[in-house]
Amino acid sequence: MDEHLKWKTLSSEYLSHETWFTVRKDTCQRMDGTMIKNYYVFEFPEWVTAFAVTKEGKVILTKQYRQALGEVCIELPGGCVDKTDASYEEAIKRELLEETGYEFDEIKSLGKISANPSTNTNLMHMFLVTGGRKVEEQSLDANEEIDLMLLTFDELMQLVDENKIMQSMHLSTIYYAMKSLGKLKL
Repeated sequence: MDEHLKWKTLSSEYLSHETWFTVRKDTCQRMDGTMIKNYYVFEFPEWVTAFAVTKEGKVILTKQYRQALGEVCIELPGGCVDKTDASYEEAIKRELLEETGYEFDEIKSLGKISANPSTNTNLMHMFLVTGGRKVEEQSLDANEEIDLMLLTFDELMQLVDENKIMQSMHLSTIYYAMKSLGKLKL
């Protein structure tokens, strides 16, 4: 049905092949014969993120410095899917334990989204996790320094209303989670 919109990749050349900067240059052809040269594509690992709720009904947020913006950002916990993760669910469980020290009773997939489907190959897999309880201290990567915030739903929505959460994919996750929980006020 939409086949007439697809492009055919004629060639690809890798310009960089690093974990955080894998870039290729594609030459493509549209179905009408038009050539697209020098189309740049960024390859990233798959990402996972969670709207995490504790047994006490608090939402867990993280605060960490983001070099690209030069700002401390408020975000949801999450990260990259590792090659050793058996599934996206296992990846988010691992990330939650590492970043927050919490385990959760229930995990629900909220779907997947793309940061930028025109240039990025990966997807972010969104989850709603509930029944969280602190079981250990954070176990952060060498380049991570993360503070935790435990907020009520109203406090979270105030941050959203004040445009204090800048990560657009995390805002999407907040939307899907709040909708799933029946907490959206439209």
